[in-house]
Amino acid sequence: MKEKKVFNESFYADQGIINGFIKNFSNQGEERVHQDRNTIKVFPLNESLINIKSFKVPNLINQIAYKFFRKSKAQRSFEYANILIKKDVGTPEPVGYYEFTTPFSFKNSFYISEQLESELTYRELCRDLNYPDHEAILRGFTRFTFDLHEKQINFLDHSPGNTLIKKIGEDYQYYLVDLNRMEFGPMDFETRMKNFGRLTTHKSMIQVMSDEYAKCSGESVEKIYTSMQSYTDTFQERFHRKKRLKKKLKFWKQ
Repeated sequence: MKEKKVFNESFYADQGIINGFIKNFSNQGEERVHQDRNTIKVFPLNESLINIKSFKVPNLINQIAYKFFRKSKAQRSFEYANILIKKDVGTPEPVGYYEFTTPFSFKNSFYISEQLESELTYRELCRDLNYPDHEAILRGFTRFTFDLHEKQINFLDHSPGNTLIKKIGEDYQYYLVDLNRMEFGPMDFETRMKNFGRLTTHKSMIQVMSDEYAKCSGESVEKIYTSMQSYTDTFQERFHRKKRLKKKLKFWKQ
């Protein structure tokens, strides 16, 4: 198995320690997320914490694609994090990434970043409409998203769990995570509105976001709300259609 590793310069001296974390990933570290697709663990490094995300071995077709034609999720996460930081967009500091391959296929990979503890994610705003400072946090999130759009960043995984929100003094700061799906370039109005489609089903939240985005962009509130709500409805229809299809497939397999 061939190993490839890339580090940001400020972490070159820590390679030996991090090598040990990767080698012993399955039985060391504090597990924070365990899913079919990936596992996230936290490890101590230099009196602070780092976050290591392990991407599972892809299917056979993607093993070939990632080996010869596409950048891995770990590499994209690392490169996109560095782009965000250069554009002054919040994200945990990128440390590096590892890839493991054979001569003809791609196996597993790891993305490493600083561990950023936060008070909440956007998801908590959806679950609790009475969360303290709810509207102020939501308006700040909308301004943060507008800033992404102005900087030509289309975060394709702009979903409730992928923005960490941290209170610093009286202000709230926003940080993107799960970075492997992004596009960079000018965004027209519809692309910007589609970027809100996965965030919430609550009309009251869409109304607040529409109002704040209108203040930032100069577009009318009515135009923004209509488009934002339309993309939300489209995403929800597609999401529930997939769920119904999965249920049917499970039934026929039984």
